[in-house]
Amino acid sequence: MTTENLTLPVPAGLAERAALLGSPTDTLTEEQAREFILAQLAETDVDGKNVVIVIPDGTRSGPHGLMIQAAYDAIADRVASLHILIALGTHAAMEGPAIAKLLGVPAGGVEKRFPKAKVVNHDWHNPDAIVSLGTVPAEEIERLTSGLLTDRAMDVQINRLVAEADVNLVVGPIFPHEVVGMSGGNKYFFPGCSVHDVIDISHWVGALITASDIIGTLGITPVRQLVDTASDMIAGEKLAVTYVATTGDDDSVNLHSVAFGDTKAAWAANAEIAHQTHIKWLDAPYQRIVSKVPTMYEDLWTGAKGVYKMEPVCADGGEIIVYAPHITEISEMHPGIGDIGYHCIDYFIKQWDKFKDHPWGEIAHSTHVRGLGEYDAETGVEKLRISITLASQVPREVCEAYNLGYADPDALDWEEFAKDPDTLVVEHAGEILHRLKK
Repeated sequence: MTTENLTLPVPAGLAERAALLGSPTDTLTEEQAREFILAQLAETDVDGKNVVIVIPDGTRSGPHGLMIQAAYDAIADRVASLHILIALGTHAAMEGPAIAKLLGVPAGGVEKRFPKAKVVNHDWHNPDAIVSLGTVPAEEIERLTSGLLTDRAMDVQINRLVAEADVNLVVGPIFPHEVVGMSGGNKYFFPGCSVHDVIDISHWVGALITASDIIGTLGITPVRQLVDTASDMIAGEKLAVTYVATTGDDDSVNLHSVAFGDTKAAWAANAEIAHQTHIKWLDAPYQRIVSKVPTMYEDLWTGAKGVYKMEPVCADGGEIIVYAPHITEISEMHPGIGDIGYHCIDYFIKQWDKFKDHPWGEIAHSTHVRGLGEYDAETGVEKLRISITLASQVPREVCEAYNLGYADPDALDWEEFAKDPDTLVVEHAGEILHRLKK
């Protein structure tokens, strides 16, 4: 499968509808970014309205505190009500100290810094917190996905706060993404503030294309078309502050750009920049890649970005070692992944009757982690393009049960890695996508 004939170009003039500060080569100061956001939101009609600021969770890097505080300061005294909603998707809910860190304040200081806002997690477990906006018919799903999915309608469900808001303001970064191509924009609604039907369908369509092909695609991919179609059903105004930032080896943050506009325009403006700042092009693949996963990824479900963003430059028959000594489990929120393990897309397609009733989002995640391969239904033999080895606190027997390799994180030979020209060690794995020039 390829995105070449499935992805639509970004509509002409869409990015220009957003106000933009910065470029791929710029380094903005905090003062510049803050003044830009204050100025843009000063001209936005939020007076007397119910507003929801939708923000990322702790699995996204960037100067979130700066951006969220600026957006809050620009509108807090003008709105009728204000919620700051953490777009978890189906990630674990964030607790007080982690929320404070995300918002850029000391532990226990959230209410003091944001006195006129209620900060809440997207409560995706709670049916009372979710409303249905309607259904996208199967025929429309078939059109939007260019025939990848032909027999499934999509129930569009969203967090009640988003559905009932007069204005939803997304404040979040943009990165290459393994399901949608380039993250951000309306993706903060779906899947960020949604539940399983939209999540399952969108992730499965991305899996059919394959993560290795769709990740980093700059354009309106079939998954982006699903996300935008669902978002069009949200009644309130949809605005966004998007930004692009890279993380240095010393954990310093380099802010390249900030954009403001409607969710589609602000996404388009910064997707173009993130496509330049967050993709590293290599001349040749590596036989072994060591992805050093940062602690913001608390399990393999989230830490698997260290695989997605490196798999395109791993040689056939090569190995990706996910070095994450802080990780203790595969996924607390999605134990069902243990029922299926990690396999290539062919493994599931050729046994679809066996797996079709399993949550499609978990199947998609399985294929993202395991990468490309083939499955022979007659012999039951799966041939995978590369090996995935988990070097964490997850025991050997658990790794093997999930169809992953195991390594003791304390026994890795870093001197050997440094001497080997066919080994690539990646700091902060999960942020920068690596691709081959060819």
